[in-house]
Amino acid sequence: MAGILPTKGNLMAARRGMALARTGYELMDRKRNILIREMMAMMEDAKLVQSQIDAVFSEAYASLQTANTRNGMCDRIAESVDVDDSLVIQYRSIMGVELPHIIGVSPAPRPEYGFSAVSSAVDDCYIKFHRVKDLIRELAEVEISIYRLADAIRKTQKRANALQNVVIPDYEKTIRSITEALEEKEREEFSRLKVIKRLTRESRENKTT
Repeated sequence: MAGILPTKGNLMAARRGMALARTGYELMDRKRNILIREMMAMMEDAKLVQSQIDAVFSEAYASLQTANTRNGMCDRIAESVDVDDSLVIQYRSIMGVELPHIIGVSPAPRPEYGFSAVSSAVDDCYIKFHRVKDLIRELAEVEISIYRLADAIRKTQKRANALQNVVIPDYEKTIRSITEALEEKEREEFSRLKVIKRLTRESRENKTT
C-alpha cells in the first residue's frame, strides 16, 4: 500500500480495511477447522468401508472362481443381469462445499437367469457381488467428499495465510506509517504555532517600547 497519502481519511480507511481483514481471517480459520473435522470423520468412515470392501471382494472373487469352476465361465449369465440405474445423486453443502449424497439403495437381489442351468455357487456369487456394489457406492460417496473437502481446506488455508501474513501486516504497516506522518505533522504544526506566538508577542513588546 505504498504511496498512500498520510491523511486522516486514509488512516480511517486503512483501519476499516484491517478490521475486515481480521474478520475475514477469523472466518477462514473457523471454516478450515470445521472442514477438517468433517473430513476426519469421513476418513474414519472410508477406512471402515474400505476394510469391508476388501473382505467382501475377497469372498466375492473366491465365489466367482467356484461358480466358474462348476458352471463354466459366467459371462453369459452376467449379461442377463439388468443394469442398476436406481441410484440418484444429490448434494449437501458444508461451509459452501458441495458434497455428493447418493440416496436410495440398490434393489434387492433378483436373479434374471434360470435356476435349472446353474448351481447354487452362481447364486452365492450374485449375492456377494450385490454387496460389493453397495459398498462401492458408499466408498465413492465418501472418497469424493474427502477429495472435495481436502481441496476446499487447501484453498481456505491459502486464503487465511494470505490474510495473516500479507494483507494484515500490510495494513498494519500502512497504519503505522500514516500515524507517524500525522504525528510528525502535528509536532511541526505545534512548533510553528509556538514560533508564531513568540514572534507575535515580541512584536507587541517592541511596539509598546
